[in-house]
Amino acid sequence: MFSSKPVFFSTNLNNKFDSFPSFYKPSQIFIFNQTPIDMWRTFAKQLVSARKFAKFSVNSFVETKFKPFELTKSGNFGFLEMGLCRNGELLWNKEESVVKDCFRSPIGLNFTSRGYASVAEAVVNDSEEDVLEEVQGLLKEMNKGEKKKYPKPKMVGGMGHTKYHMLRRRQVKIETEAWAQAAKEYKELLSDMCEHKLAPNLPYMKSLFLGWFEPFKDKIVEEQDLCKQGKNRAAYAPQFDLLPADMMALITMHKLMGLLMTGGEHGCARVVQASLQVGEAIEQEVRIYRFLEKTKKKKDKDKKVEEGDTDADAVAKEQEKLRKRVTTLMKKQKLHQVRQIVRRQDDLKPWGQAAQAKVGSRLIELLLQTAYIQPPVDQIADTPPDIRPAFSHSLKTVSKDGQKSSRRFGVIECDPLVRQGLEKTARHMVIPYMPMLVPPINWTGYEKGGYLFLPSYVMRTHGAKQQRQALKWTPKKQLEPVFEALNTLGNTKWRINKRVLGVIDRIWASGGRLADLVDRDDVPLPVEPDTEDEAELKRWRWKVKDAKKENSERHSQRCDIELKLSVARKMKDESGFYYPHSVDFRGRAYPMHPYLNHLGSDLCRGALEFAEGRPLGKSGLRWLKIHIANLYAGGVDKLSYDGRVSFTENHLDDIFDSADRPLEGKRWWLEAEDPFQCLAACINLSEALRSSSPETTISYMPVHQDGSCNGLQHYAALGRDKLGATAVNLVAGDKPADVYSGIAARVLEIMQQDAKRDPTNDADALRARLLVNQVNRKLVKQTVMTSVYGVTYIGAREQIKKRLKERGVIDDAELFGSACYAAKVTLTALGEMFQAARGIMSWLGECAKVIASENHPVRWTTPLGLPVVQPYRKLGRHLIKTSLQVLTLQRETDKVMVKRQRTAFPPNFVHSLDGSHMMMTAIACKKAGLNFAGVHDSYWTHACDVDEMNRILREKFVELYERPILENLLESFQQSFPTLSFPPLPERGDFDLNEVMKSPYFFN
Repeated sequence: MFSSKPVFFSTNLNNKFDSFPSFYKPSQIFIFNQTPIDMWRTFAKQLVSARKFAKFSVNSFVETKFKPFELTKSGNFGFLEMGLCRNGELLWNKEESVVKDCFRSPIGLNFTSRGYASVAEAVVNDSEEDVLEEVQGLLKEMNKGEKKKYPKPKMVGGMGHTKYHMLRRRQVKIETEAWAQAAKEYKELLSDMCEHKLAPNLPYMKSLFLGWFEPFKDKIVEEQDLCKQGKNRAAYAPQFDLLPADMMALITMHKLMGLLMTGGEHGCARVVQASLQVGEAIEQEVRIYRFLEKTKKKKDKDKKVEEGDTDADAVAKEQEKLRKRVTTLMKKQKLHQVRQIVRRQDDLKPWGQAAQAKVGSRLIELLLQTAYIQPPVDQIADTPPDIRPAFSHSLKTVSKDGQKSSRRFGVIECDPLVRQGLEKTARHMVIPYMPMLVPPINWTGYEKGGYLFLPSYVMRTHGAKQQRQALKWTPKKQLEPVFEALNTLGNTKWRINKRVLGVIDRIWASGGRLADLVDRDDVPLPVEPDTEDEAELKRWRWKVKDAKKENSERHSQRCDIELKLSVARKMKDESGFYYPHSVDFRGRAYPMHPYLNHLGSDLCRGALEFAEGRPLGKSGLRWLKIHIANLYAGGVDKLSYDGRVSFTENHLDDIFDSADRPLEGKRWWLEAEDPFQCLAACINLSEALRSSSPETTISYMPVHQDGSCNGLQHYAALGRDKLGATAVNLVAGDKPADVYSGIAARVLEIMQQDAKRDPTNDADALRARLLVNQVNRKLVKQTVMTSVYGVTYIGAREQIKKRLKERGVIDDAELFGSACYAAKVTLTALGEMFQAARGIMSWLGECAKVIASENHPVRWTTPLGLPVVQPYRKLGRHLIKTSLQVLTLQRETDKVMVKRQRTAFPPNFVHSLDGSHMMMTAIACKKAGLNFAGVHDSYWTHACDVDEMNRILREKFVELYERPILENLLESFQQSFPTLSFPPLPERGDFDLNEVMKSPYFFN
């Protein structure tokens, strides 16, 4: 097999040595431009057949202790030279030469991706089966090479290998070193503050963090010392010293601050929630930290081996083998196997909620003991400084509206100064699940996909054991369409629209209050009146309560905006980024990054655009004009397409002014319903129309096509309901049908009839007279939208009551009765217009009741093969005593919630269908070469591709509902519960689904 003559390798001049596909550690290379692959294939085939080859030692093939190789230049060719050695002998064969340009082939990455310098080294360090598998893969790649001798470099996510691996290294660093980097940053800042007196230059809240960091860390060290000495016998002791104190301090501070900023309460967080989140974050970081520490320890052992420490030799080799194996799997993106290896090396059992709560509770308690705040100004001279705790622990009593019973729970509240600082500090928070710099790992299993290193799960099960088991037990092939759709959504590349972000930053810096951005200042609290009149004092207390509620809402909104802007600022200089997607238990897709994503507010959507641009073309230019009209809304979006184009063309001066002078000009874009998205579209359209060739202008703008009350569209298709189909644009029309206006017209008609009655004998007559001038589409819109969710009479009453209160026309004394009457009439109108939908809702609810009454959760399989199990079970309480307070953890019991299973099934089932439609569309768009993003019933692509996407989404809707969906559902119920009796299928109409293909406003 081996000749005594040298072998010539062909490679690229720019190829790095570590990508060279040599089986040996070489000392020279001879390089030619073109060589056949015959010898390489012959050698590899013999290697595959020679199973004993895997038993050879390194010294059988290369020199002992690989000598450093030298790279020199050949005077004749100007190329790098390197010859192969076998026990010091040169190999020679002029007739045989090896392989094609390996830099242009995945072959060269095979053994180096395994973490070895040569295949010979891989043979010694890996099992025989693994090596043979590797060589078989090598042969497979070479067979591909015969078909195309000089393949082009493989692109990853639209980028070359070099750029991809550079970004991937950054991504791994972001995911694995978030807390360690934060701790390092704080130490450096603390040092600078002390040595250079830089504290005044730091943001106020961050300087507070620095003040808390050292004493908090020292307190944790004290607690850890007690745990190590065995003097602390608390239940959390075994877990408390598994992580360095500085990292524990950082995690606790950031997690608690995150809850205080986003928890919905006014500067307070519930102790149970905070303890569990801190404990869970500590456990997750412990496992990553231990893995990284073991990797570092390996280097120390290598030094001992080099110094001749024979006792450490065997251990060092084993650790080296493990490290290389893990490195190989990470490079191959086999993260599930990496986690399995880490778990096998980790002697820690899962902590469980009780341990997480105790660790988190103790850390929070230590923070409360060490965190203090001092107001920086407004203190009287010669008085002691007003130093007070930054946080306090208390019990809070709450009762739900309309209920006499109340509950008490522990909360952590922050000082008002801390709360004010929180709103300025969101940009300093660590956000582990950031958008990715490289394409996500393709989903291939329940926890195989998504982020490179951070825990990623294809479904958000929220602890629902049966749902998780159902997903894990489902054959992989059945789930492939779901995985393919999620991979398609995750591979859509985004970037920040810098011009729009610049405008948002300017508005926010000047105090907000524009474009739906919240006011950065609080509402002043009303001054207490100087009176003893109890009625006036009562009104004052109500005003104070309203003002505090408004300030609480503003606080939450300010924190949310800060978090979103923080992410946008961090990503604005990146050429592109990606959002890994997962599904909820119903099969609806969501980005895993929670803050700045395309499912978010107008601010988020306006700040995002596709990273890939495409020429507008003639149709794209038209769709961009329609898109501006849709974003402007205010009734314009209900015009025909030609009407919307005319609207945009009639406002070109306003559009140019908005693009050129968004804040200094007429600010036309601020009149839009979605102002930031409208501004982005104005900028794009003005660039196109001002160019010499508008149709060739490159556009990065995502253009939306939205369903018309999409839930009712699905019900109309399920029931083949002609009347309902017409109301929600499944049938072609000259302009889009507006279901909300249709319901409002019917409500007005009913009220006008009731108003003619005698109010002295009929209370509804008086209410009808009060409301007859208040009826419009806005009054009924929310109730119509939520009808697909099975909105109840009480829910509809509260929705309409809120709208009426906003108008301030009806007195408080009449408000409740008027809302009751309006809700009753609205639900009546809905029942008349969507009778088939009501019938299907009722049938679904009855089926769920039959199943849940036997203590079974409702389960079904979506058209794409995703198993769904409704998670609604009765909760039991579990008490855990901690040093801070007694925590009450709620845990699922074996008993299902019958009512919740029944009422939630109709909307959940329809959501699983709209999720299936979106995924089917995503897969088809990918195959057609379109960029695609989906937000439930809103589908996005480039302007030039809207016509093609419209065709695809209609085809997929028809394809979905040509299936016997309800028949299949009933059959699955009968097979799963053969002893139960289910009601017969509801009657359905004769609507022709093919009408959808001809409806221009089905999605518009």
